[in-house]
Amino acid sequence: MWAASCLASCCAACACNACTTVVSGISRRSARIAYCGLFALSLIVSWILREVAAPLMEKIPWINHFHKTPDREWFETDAVLRVSLGNFMFFTILATMMVGVKNQKDPRDSLHHGGWMAKVVCWCILVILMFFLPNEIVSFYESASKFGSGLFLLVQVVLLLDFVHGWNDKWVGYDEKFWYVALLVVSLVCYLGTFAFSGLLFHWFTPSGQDCGLNTFFIVMTLIFAFVFAIIALHPAVSGSVLPASVISLYCMYLCYSGLASEPREYECNGLHKHSKAASTGTLTIGLLTTVLSVVYSAVRAGSSTTLLSPPSSPRAGSDHPLLPLDNKESKQEEKEKACKPVTYSYSFFHIIFSLASMYSAMLLTGWSTSVGESGKLVDVGWPSVWVRILTGWATAGLYTWSLVAPILFPDREF
Repeated sequence: MWAASCLASCCAACACNACTTVVSGISRRSARIAYCGLFALSLIVSWILREVAAPLMEKIPWINHFHKTPDREWFETDAVLRVSLGNFMFFTILATMMVGVKNQKDPRDSLHHGGWMAKVVCWCILVILMFFLPNEIVSFYESASKFGSGLFLLVQVVLLLDFVHGWNDKWVGYDEKFWYVALLVVSLVCYLGTFAFSGLLFHWFTPSGQDCGLNTFFIVMTLIFAFVFAIIALHPAVSGSVLPASVISLYCMYLCYSGLASEPREYECNGLHKHSKAASTGTLTIGLLTTVLSVVYSAVRAGSSTTLLSPPSSPRAGSDHPLLPLDNKESKQEEKEKACKPVTYSYSFFHIIFSLASMYSAMLLTGWSTSVGESGKLVDVGWPSVWVRILTGWATAGLYTWSLVAPILFPDREF
């Protein structure tokens, strides 16, 4: 017993030292990566608790105070929501603290980039405290998360539009034949992918012998959007380009597929219903990994976007400096000069994006808090998820169309 106690103490000490070493190695340039890692950790914890915490939560009196114990799916959803709420609170507090930071002389700049051991401890405490809250607060957060998720998806759409326009402008700016040919080739590939994708959707989600008018409507509307994008972009009065139109068309078709694939597995028009029993650990792992990468990419790009977030007087966030400086002398020199340097992106908005992403990821892992039965064992399945995806595709189409016609309708304004 004494030897086991000593061994446990040694292991704990080693783990503590390892964590301290990792945390102390987080530099100013790798802070955003660390925030992404912490966010990814929250999703992993949510998923683990979603799978194993239900029996324990059934025994907690202030959670299971019902006359009749709810189904297991209710406790799985509740566990995910409580972890998400703790994550949301953590990033919201940071966002509030970082309001108004304009230059690196501000003491809050050091708080944003440092103090990682304290941040990890605070994050753990917040997540644990969420399991002591009454169910009513968690229920309110669940309702609010649906609106927060919509805002996060809107940010994703704006970032995509900013990306494709920037991509097109960069290649056109080279003013060389090679890049014009590259634009044409990429555009053709995207359009071919869009139409080939639509054929697969008709095959998978409109099976013969079934009344699948709703699925047919979704697919046809997306095809109409693709034709409308091309017509407007190539109109002489519009200074558009076929590359953004083709990329947005392919993205809208992907959103249509994502929405249709989220239909309940027992729905007769869902061609994936034959695989309803295939929710293995590997499938869930791949689904979670895809969600993590998507959410983290959106949060990082939004947090460092020079178009959306950087103050007008700041340098571009995409600097040529490495994320991990190798020269200590250069680091010291930068510390001396940081007093006159503005911040390269909005710290507050960066954390707000992670707050919204916390809501969005909670909705994904719980099937938008409506999954039951076999669908409840799958990531992001249910009619609410279907409509969120479809409406996001329509919003993408509307915003892109507006970006093309707005300069014509309001020639005196800059867009």
